[in-house]
Amino acid sequence: MRWIEHIHQVCGVCMSVELTKAESTRYSRHLLLPEVSLAGQKKMKAARVLVVGAGGLGCPVALYLAASGIGKIGIADFDNIELSNLQRQILYSTDQVGTSKVEAAVERLRALNDCISVEVHETRISADCVMEIIKDYDVVVDGTDNFASRYLLNDACVLSRKPYVYGSIFQFEGQASVFTHESGCYRCIFPEPPDAADMPNCSEAGVLGVLPGVIGGIQATETLKLVLEIGDTLRGRLLLFDALSMRFDEVQVNRNPGCPVCGDRPVIRKLVDEQVQCATDNPQINGVLSEDQIGVEELAQRLKNSPAEFVLLDVRNPEEYLICHFPSAVLIPLRELEGRLPELDKSREIVVHCKSGLRSLAAVKLLQEHGYRAQSLSGGIIAWAEQEDPTMTRY
Repeated sequence: MRWIEHIHQVCGVCMSVELTKAESTRYSRHLLLPEVSLAGQKKMKAARVLVVGAGGLGCPVALYLAASGIGKIGIADFDNIELSNLQRQILYSTDQVGTSKVEAAVERLRALNDCISVEVHETRISADCVMEIIKDYDVVVDGTDNFASRYLLNDACVLSRKPYVYGSIFQFEGQASVFTHESGCYRCIFPEPPDAADMPNCSEAGVLGVLPGVIGGIQATETLKLVLEIGDTLRGRLLLFDALSMRFDEVQVNRNPGCPVCGDRPVIRKLVDEQVQCATDNPQINGVLSEDQIGVEELAQRLKNSPAEFVLLDVRNPEEYLICHFPSAVLIPLRELEGRLPELDKSREIVVHCKSGLRSLAAVKLLQEHGYRAQSLSGGIIAWAEQEDPTMTRY
């Protein structure tokens, strides 16, 4: 079934949908638009949209879809609210820190618009569950922050013929597009995910707080246009935004006949979880540490029993070190490490850590190339705070 047929099904349903007097008042500014009018508002009331990720992008997307009158909104996330989220995740408030994101999101969206239905999917999106979750929705909006979920959602949407509204952010830059089976998919641009050590995300590199509002607003706009079947969507175009120069550019996206999932001879016919992790996850394969990694429990034992036998090296930035650190750690930011290698004793093993375990893996690779014995703390400071020392500040 082509993606447009999903929208046509919505149209068929909306013929029997009526607006209440309160809804007519609430959406009156929409009703005044000839491109929307009563018929379009009925389409939105009949529409079902899944927002995957209730973080920086998912927050503005969900808020605008709820305010606009999308009848059923699904929110998929598995995380709790942290204080550092509040700089950009505008669904939440300070008193909700430590609570479930999806539960807080539902409360906020229902308070904003009691005319809509909000469904909770409090789970990590995986190959085992994604098709079951997305099957009841007309449009899937990507608010995730990692490549594993991005590729999985793309493939699931191609296989189920559902439109996929893509967005991503990094520091001061953002991207957005709309992918459908006919117009190509995310893999047509990026066939394979990058190596884990080469892909720091906002958790590692930072992000301007308002940036997800810009990109999330674009995603919400494209979603409404898909539901309403109006205007020119971003199908076939990758929109690029640079907040520092306040410049929008776009790149034409063509369907790749050789694409492994949407091409003429697709080889991806079954969903699998990419062995790629985001910067908030432990970079492990199936939960198994590599020979270049050390777990939290083992490091705790070594710090207790033989701290003099190794050097604990912190490769985060000085600003991160001020937030929290191991008292015994030596701070050498990753960007300075190659030039400061002589400061490290080659006769001692080095245990490297960062925030989540990605930069430390890159540091281990560099150290080993220069003859040092080194391992990376799997999960970094985040894992240590979760598993060993809950008093350590998380950010």
